[in-house]
Amino acid sequence: MEISLEILSILAVVALIAGFIDTIAGGGGLLTIPALLFAGVPPVQAIATNKLQACFGSFTATRFFIKADLVSPKQQKWAILATSIGAILGAIAIQMFDSKILILIMPYGLIAIAIYMVFSKNFGQPQEKAKMNEKQFNASVATGVGFYDGFFGPGTGTFFTLGYSKMRGMGMVQATAHAKLLNFTTNIFSLVVFIVSGQILWAVGLAMAFGQIIGSRLGAAMVVKKGNEFVRYMTVAVCIAMSISLLVKQS
Repeated sequence: MEISLEILSILAVVALIAGFIDTIAGGGGLLTIPALLFAGVPPVQAIATNKLQACFGSFTATRFFIKADLVSPKQQKWAILATSIGAILGAIAIQMFDSKILILIMPYGLIAIAIYMVFSKNFGQPQEKAKMNEKQFNASVATGVGFYDGFFGPGTGTFFTLGYSKMRGMGMVQATAHAKLLNFTTNIFSLVVFIVSGQILWAVGLAMAFGQIIGSRLGAAMVVKKGNEFVRYMTVAVCIAMSISLLVKQS
């Protein structure tokens, strides 16, 4: 499909903002996927192309966190493996799913995420003791959220961050760093599936990747400096706005 230069420029700006938000609190897909749909990209191709641009952002943020000694890929090798398996299965499953049903479900999923974030008063707060050991976490949270990201995606970073904070007892900054490592893993492995199946719109994805790199780098620095509370409410607002827009588009 052909998309004008003006629309590509707008998508790149959306990706920049999404990369910034996604690095801090997750939920960048809440901006980029609806934006791709509004540009006329079919649902499955929108999700596939979103993975391409998201890979650049998650890599940029992960690289920053590794250099800051907030996460070690070597120590998280089993979580990476579990997440990659989930992402591959999710990316395969979405291609067997009726895209029209996905359009109907999406706004309600976004609303559910927004409601959860509003009422989760201890969002991102460290726990005194881990509720799951590493094996339990990898078998459940890592694999499950990995599947979700391969299948749909918006809010994946948020779910990983909450998982590490609430289940593994990590502080907000460390949980965010670990979340971004696994988010990069899901993006890469689900992207491979979408490439093989020919679902990627390369020009669109690469244009958005430029914005992702800038936004993710700025967001990673912000995590270390200020945390995520203000972005939490910004993401809730975006969730609600995009949900309303999708519902209006259906009517």
